[in-house]
Amino acid sequence: MAKLPDVLAAAWEERDGPVVLTTVSAEGNPNSIYASCVARFGDDMIVVADNFFDKTRANILAGSPGSLLFITKSGKSFQVKGPLERLTSGEVFDDMKSWNGNRPGHAAVTLTCEEAFSGAESLL
Repeated sequence: MAKLPDVLAAAWEERDGPVVLTTVSAEGNPNSIYASCVARFGDDMIVVADNFFDKTRANILAGSPGSLLFITKSGKSFQVKGPLERLTSGEVFDDMKSWNGNRPGHAAVTLTCEEAFSGAESLL
């Protein structure tokens, strides 16, 4: 797995609004959701709290990779792609519970960076 590029890590701190998380079903149907309960973890991982996932949860459990898209306050878009993992215990899960407020937090979903883009420009 690759470290989030410095330019993307800096942009993450300037993101505006929710992120868009996209998964794909076993049948190949894409599913995108807005997610506002998100955080970085370590140098290569973004965590999304599974508060109310349904199709997204099913896709992750079926092995879907993920794509996470966000925009900065200046209007620049960034995308991270990689494998998804759903965690219901451990260090990442406990960290998610610390910033997720009183939302359900059924699981912490990690997206580990394998590819990163700013618009069409590859950052890795």
